[in-house]
Amino acid sequence: MSETELSDAVTSGTGAPSVVAVIGAPGSGKSTVGPLLAARLGRRFVDVDTVIEEAEGRPISDIFVTDGEPCFRELETRHTLAELAAGGVVSLGGGAPATPVVGEALTRVCVVWLEVSARTASGRVGLNDATRPLLMGNVHSRMVRLMAERRPVYAAPADIHIVTDRLRPDQIVEEICTRLAELSGPSPAV
Repeated sequence: MSETELSDAVTSGTGAPSVVAVIGAPGSGKSTVGPLLAARLGRRFVDVDTVIEEAEGRPISDIFVTDGEPCFRELETRHTLAELAAGGVVSLGGGAPATPVVGEALTRVCVVWLEVSARTASGRVGLNDATRPLLMGNVHSRMVRLMAERRPVYAAPADIHIVTDRLRPDQIVEEICTRLAELSGPSPAV
């Protein structure tokens, strides 16, 4: 998003963008940082993965196994676009930015990319987390591959990029807020 577009997306009340999309690999901290950021900005928070599970009445892992990844990606795209349109702080599924229509939508909102090392992410998601179908098996080696594939996808729309490995959630939120203030520019004189 250009500085002009970001300035146009800023609401007058808080100085924060009306939509902040939080992207990153599994274990990067999206679901932990997102609600804290939303509370700090006075915005609603939504985790698209949770929205999908509630709408479908079953875990994402079941959707992958029963209906396949293409069906899941279709659901993910539909719900992601709807939640971005609704505004607030929106935590996207790890693979959502790789979908072309979602990638395009991300160019129109403020995007925060939470980056994490494969080692840290593997520790956060567990060694054999059945709720993350793309990481089944050797979590660390799959995480290394997944991150290498997705890094350019995450980097492309990112307005703010934060490496989360050594930061607590509150420190990440503070850094995001500092960067949002820098992106939105100086406050107009009253």
